[in-house]
Amino acid sequence: MRLRHIEVFHAIMQVGTISGAAQVLHISQPAVTKVLQHAELQLGMPLFERVRGKLYPKPEAHRLFAETEKLHRDLQGIRRLAASLKGRAVETVRLVSTPTIAISVLPQAMSEWRKEFPDTRCELATHHTSEIVNTLRLGEADMALSLQDPRHPGIIAEPIAQGVMTVIAPAGTWRGDEAGLPLTAPGLTGELIGHADNDPLGEMIVASCEAQGIQPNFRTTVQTYQIARSLVEAGAGVAVVDPFTAASADPAKVQKRQWAPAIPIQLFLLTNSHAPLSHGARQLAASIASIARACLTQGQQ
Repeated sequence: MRLRHIEVFHAIMQVGTISGAAQVLHISQPAVTKVLQHAELQLGMPLFERVRGKLYPKPEAHRLFAETEKLHRDLQGIRRLAASLKGRAVETVRLVSTPTIAISVLPQAMSEWRKEFPDTRCELATHHTSEIVNTLRLGEADMALSLQDPRHPGIIAEPIAQGVMTVIAPAGTWRGDEAGLPLTAPGLTGELIGHADNDPLGEMIVASCEAQGIQPNFRTTVQTYQIARSLVEAGAGVAVVDPFTAASADPAKVQKRQWAPAIPIQLFLLTNSHAPLSHGARQLAASIASIARACLTQGQQ
């Protein structure tokens, strides 16, 4: 099947009618009919049952749909990339970040950068790291921020700031000298707030606890570090979070202690290895790195 055949075939599979496929593809109904007939002629078999204006896929069509799905997604990605490149006549910096950094670091970094680049467009988005890799590879973003190195051959991961995992607890949880000391797994008591099972930082904390002979019992688990921080600020429990989330916590509501043994956490600037950054993008990255390091220094005070 040709690429045009696949496009029409997938549109019909999704909407079930010639007219609907024509609307999706922005072409005429006769054009859809002609392409479908040509595809069926090439394959030597009908793909749909025609009943009262609707098309019902035959078993062969379902099998073909499953086999061509990846090719169809790749074709859509290529078109998005082409449109993205075409639309960059005016300099635009496209940044995607994990939610943690978007909330804790980006606002001040953007404010500082905007003073020097008042006219440059900037598009901000948030994704998890697995989605960020695809976004960079498809050319839908110029750079990204993550607490993980995706270790992908097409992605450059540059560490720009480093801290350590930190325990946060409601104000008044620790008293006296212990408040300033690192906290080990045996000291992780009370109502514990954990992270989702597939969270890399959460997995490191559990592994650290188990290495110290402790099996933590998280009766509350969350999807994001910001939710964990909000729960701690509300007095709902104790959590171990990344240093940026800890630094952004309200000091009037939260106490902080470094986790021991220390678990280093790096903030990575991710870029596509085949797409060098523009001057504006590189300056934004420098501003982010500066604010991130300042955030960590202030958070340790």
